[in-house]
Amino acid sequence: MKTIILNASPRKNNNTAQLLREAERGAQSAGSETEFVNLYDLQFTGCRSCLACKRAGAERCRCFWPDDLSPLIEKIFQADALIIGSPIYFSDTTSQFHAVMERLGFTTLSYDDYSNYFTGTVNFGMILTMNAPQMIYDQMYAARMEEQKNIFARSLNGRAELLTSFDTLQVADYSKYSMGGFSEEHKKSVHENQFPQDLKKAFEMGVSLLK
Repeated sequence: MKTIILNASPRKNNNTAQLLREAERGAQSAGSETEFVNLYDLQFTGCRSCLACKRAGAERCRCFWPDDLSPLIEKIFQADALIIGSPIYFSDTTSQFHAVMERLGFTTLSYDDYSNYFTGTVNFGMILTMNAPQMIYDQMYAARMEEQKNIFARSLNGRAELLTSFDTLQVADYSKYSMGGFSEEHKKSVHENQFPQDLKKAFEMGVSLLK
């Protein structure tokens, strides 16, 4: 078994990455080989609309643009599970997350009848971290995030799970930054009490996607 794990956060060791590492441990405990990729280390863009993947006779479910994302997309289609994590910036996932969603999704979409070219099954996990509390997520973000989760699920023909981590601790010492709108005491309390539970859920996701 193989699980691909993508960190769509610019931070390699903070909240999103920590949750993804726990999901990786969960996948490994279920017997899966894993590959962890920090997307910000790669050179790629969103879809270029070159339409090479739509040419008559072209190999399907393949992105032909010559950059670092194209071979990673091929690995995803050969995997058993994909887990991608992103922080929420300005009410949405990061540009790196969107680029993967665009490029992977477009290669699977038939412009003849809007069916799915991909005939395999890859289960999908989506991990979101955010400074916002759950109330804001439910009111402003949830519908959009469900739509993005479903794009991956439709493209990969697999089960999809979503894990959300709210009110995250952004920095260790808020006094060093102009961030007076936040209570460091509250943030640290959430991090100490809730974040360990989120880590446990991430581990469980890594296991669940391989069942």
